[in-house]
Amino acid sequence: MAIFINETTRIIVQGFTGKIGSFHAQDMINYGSKVVGGITPGKGGQTHLGLPVFNTVKEAVQQAGAEASIIFVPPAFAADSIMEAADAGIKYCVAITDGIPTQDMMTVKNFLRRFSEKERMVLTGPNCAGTISPGRAMLGIMPGHIYMQGNVGIVGRSGTLGYEAADQMKRLGIGISTSVGIGGDPINGSSHRDILEKFEQDFETKVILMIGEIGGPQEVEAGLFAKEHMSKPVIAYIAGLTAPEGRRMGHAGAIISSAGEGAAEKVAILQELGVTICSTPAAMGETVAAVLAKM
Repeated sequence: MAIFINETTRIIVQGFTGKIGSFHAQDMINYGSKVVGGITPGKGGQTHLGLPVFNTVKEAVQQAGAEASIIFVPPAFAADSIMEAADAGIKYCVAITDGIPTQDMMTVKNFLRRFSEKERMVLTGPNCAGTISPGRAMLGIMPGHIYMQGNVGIVGRSGTLGYEAADQMKRLGIGISTSVGIGGDPINGSSHRDILEKFEQDFETKVILMIGEIGGPQEVEAGLFAKEHMSKPVIAYIAGLTAPEGRRMGHAGAIISSAGEGAAEKVAILQELGVTICSTPAAMGETVAAVLAKM
């Protein structure tokens, strides 16, 4: 079992015929993901990479049985693409696009709230690396070969730190059930807490590594959820211990704007909540190994 995607998930690519969409669509196909087509308005009826092109997501759902979508649409149009996917009945959407205006994401969040919890599309991103269930399916831009199948779940705001964790674990013979990038923007589709809840429900996932950073309350909220509702060990690495207050660090959401948003503060709170802390990015793999060895 894996969360969100597996080898049977029928995937479409929004922004399919563009340069970036084409490159990563081919990479996902090569990995073994079940890509069934893509969306480029005005090019419906054509084929690209040997797959059908549709004008709308609704057509892709009706004609190809699409269940999941990945967004490679320019920032100005990405919010509309996300809402189109939700309206068409897509179950899971990954928004790769960086630079979507914050106001647009507020509109997206409000739009998604119109759906009942049962019918609401799950969105991860924007500005994320995507999701991968090793050996099953890849819905993202990550280097698939560094991920080994196993029972550790990863959720992170940073794509590159997620890659680093996966590579370290593979070198130690530790595999991953699913790795989920939630993105580094101030407003994203899913939080650390949301993904922890999914991992808690997944019988295959035994341990979760949460990769956070300065800015926002997400990591602490996830720690509170873990203490109250989770039976599985949670490990956390928080980037930005030396980041000065008011300085944005890479991601739009990685800025300390109020009390409790600095890395040291988050680490202290998470430790009090019973989360195992990884002190440096170089120790992510060995920290996971140590927790697994105690189980």
